Amino acid sequence: MSAFWLTAYVLVWPVIVAAVLLFIARAFFREWREARREGRAMI
Repeated sequence: MSAFWLTAYVLVWPVIVAAVLLFIARAFFREWREARREGRAMI
């Protein structure tokens, strides 16, 4: 494996992980706000 591809891998995977985490957190907070607005429990 060349140094370029190893560097690209090391720099790109945290961006992918952050995007997935942002997607999950955004959905969670959207559901949380909706539940609070409707007066129901999250669980």
